[in-house]
Amino acid sequence: MNNAGKYCLGGLALLAVGFLCWYFSSIIAYILVAVVLSFFGHPIIDLLGKIEIKGKRIPNGLRAGIALVCIWFVCILFFYTVIPLVSQEFQSLSDISITNIVNKLEDPLADLEEGLKHFGIIDANQDVKEYIVKNLKSVVDVTQIRNLFGSLAGTISSIFIALFSVTFMAFFFLKDSNLFYKMLLAVVPTRYGEGVGKALDSIQKLLVRYFIGITFEVLIVMGLNIIGLTIIGLPFNNAVLIGLMTGITNVIPYIGPLIGAAFGLSVGIATNVDVDFYTVVFPLLIYMSIVFIITQLIDNVILQPLIYGNSVHAHPMEIFLVILIAGNLAGIPGMILAIPGYTVLRVILREFFNKYKLVKSLTKSLE
Repeated sequence: MNNAGKYCLGGLALLAVGFLCWYFSSIIAYILVAVVLSFFGHPIIDLLGKIEIKGKRIPNGLRAGIALVCIWFVCILFFYTVIPLVSQEFQSLSDISITNIVNKLEDPLADLEEGLKHFGIIDANQDVKEYIVKNLKSVVDVTQIRNLFGSLAGTISSIFIALFSVTFMAFFFLKDSNLFYKMLLAVVPTRYGEGVGKALDSIQKLLVRYFIGITFEVLIVMGLNIIGLTIIGLPFNNAVLIGLMTGITNVIPYIGPLIGAAFGLSVGIATNVDVDFYTVVFPLLIYMSIVFIITQLIDNVILQPLIYGNSVHAHPMEIFLVILIAGNLAGIPGMILAIPGYTVLRVILREFFNKYKLVKSLTKSLE
């Protein structure tokens, strides 16, 4: 067969694989979630493997079961503790009219509009109040969140199937750390087996460090904001809500902290509509902004270098460009998946295309 025929067959094979991945996307998603979940369980598996009882080690199946129970226990404990507080706060916010909030801020908004027009920042015919109402509604839109909870409740059977499937597969991935490797070898040509094994080993080590680091980053950002907001006088329930949102949105590179801060400041305004703006609300917003800035400084100076530098071994400029490209291609989901996806790509390039100068330059920090 000539080269053209080989290329045609290769292209058809790639199209077939792409179609199958799309058609069975939910199953593939379950497998990938189970693999990621097993990443969190491997440190527990290794710790349990060092324990000996009467000269015998704990069986692999029992270690996998214990690790899985620990993971789900932490998840359930977190949601059991946080969700009631968050639900209560969202219920309180749902009773607040954004228009009433803006009406309460009539004087500050009028002063702001006059100042912006005076310095030529906005046109004379622009209405700042209308603009604030429109954007504040998009930031504090609890209707969408209630609809999300409603849709989740309506698809409880699908959620149960997903949780059962992920748990079932994660158990066997924890029991046999080479299971995913064996699954890939079943569909990869034999001559690439050694390279696939090396690539998977590197990918697992890098992604385990990355996901564990991201989890700690979310929890630390959440905790710092909760502590800081509580210290400046915000009610604990409000602090938990804002801390949770800022922790989750912090996963979105670059714009996530801004989204979380905008949400937090909006909640600060919404929960203080009955007090004077200049004497109470404005100082509160300043203090809240200081808390967010201090948290971001700790995150940017300490947490992110440790996570991105020690886990993915990439230059900050590389990370920035990759996130920028992924954001243009796939929006916020692309930005979230950019770093782990780039990590996987670099490992694959190093193992199979390391003869090229560009590949050597991109992957030299992985050595």
